[in-house]
Amino acid sequence: MKKLLSICLLALLALSSCNKSKEEKQKAGNEVQAVPASTVEKTPENILRIKPEMLRDLRITTAVVEVRRGGEGVHLLGELRVNENAYAEIGAPIAARIVNILAAPAQAIRKGQELAVLQSTELGKTRAELITAQAKLDLAQKTLERKRSLAAEKIVPARDVQEAEANFATAEADVRAVRTTLQALGAGDESSDTSQFVLRSPISGIVIERTAMQGQMADPMRTLFRVADMSRLWLNVHAFERDAVRVKVGSAARITFAALPGQTFGGNVTLVGKQVDADSRTVAVRIEVENAQQLLRPGMSATAFVPLGKETERVIAVPTAALQRLEANWIVFLPTGKDSFEIRIVGRGRDLGGEIEIVSGLKPGEKVVVEGAFLLKAEAEKLKGEGKEHEH
Repeated sequence: MKKLLSICLLALLALSSCNKSKEEKQKAGNEVQAVPASTVEKTPENILRIKPEMLRDLRITTAVVEVRRGGEGVHLLGELRVNENAYAEIGAPIAARIVNILAAPAQAIRKGQELAVLQSTELGKTRAELITAQAKLDLAQKTLERKRSLAAEKIVPARDVQEAEANFATAEADVRAVRTTLQALGAGDESSDTSQFVLRSPISGIVIERTAMQGQMADPMRTLFRVADMSRLWLNVHAFERDAVRVKVGSAARITFAALPGQTFGGNVTLVGKQVDADSRTVAVRIEVENAQQLLRPGMSATAFVPLGKETERVIAVPTAALQRLEANWIVFLPTGKDSFEIRIVGRGRDLGGEIEIVSGLKPGEKVVVEGAFLLKAEAEKLKGEGKEHEH
């Protein structure tokens, strides 16, 4: 009997030791398989909190939710151009050699500022002619004064005075002719007696192109500098004739650029063409765009949303990049603190050209994340994925 009890006691001790060993191994295994620290902290379901070290790598920009004019509209493709009312192509008025260049590409210049110094043999000859003509005029004037004085004393006949007056008038005409020639050559500075002259800008603006090279010959038919006022630019688009008849001058357009995703610019229709292109069956439409921050450049491709007809409807809209798809819902992110964002489910409406109509979930004046919204969505998806794993 005692031997049987001893055997049972040993069996119980062995079983207890085995269970304890299994628990320790399981605990150790759990520690080894622990999930690395996430960049997202656990928060209420509709709040996304990004850790500071992760937030430093995210570029976050926001936009205010605004009320826009709604109604029917059309998307038009086009290309940005300079404002031709504030644009100049500057070249040498005569054949000349470029001696010195005084303006660089992308340089801001003012009206009348020097662009280049040129040298012309023709100009040197014309200035020499002016000096000769001026000397003859001075002599003719002195001769006329002397003749008049002598005629007053009855020393010379009146015919001599008339002849002196004619010579003086001819000398005056010669001086005027040479001065006119100098002005036509773009070098009306009479104080200079050299063959050099300065090329100046007729407007204030930015040097958008310079083809002038020091030492080369400048042809009057060739442009050396292109200067434009970049504060306002023109977007030239083309509308099909069925739409063009409903586009109104003064209508507000919304413009997006492929080079600047997530940003929307405003503009106004300033011209609707009066002729239909026979090949494309389209009408040219010009939209004037503000460029106060100098972000836009001539040559950029763009898409403009232009309203058609009357614009009485009002809608709430956000930039296209602000709207993200999370599972089965459309969402936006609203900053609620330095490193936290509210995940707001919204109702999506129409595409308004660079913006999306919001039919529910947002109010005018609220701020939404634009640039960086896609990365925030990725973090939100990661957080939801971790939550599902814990549920299993």
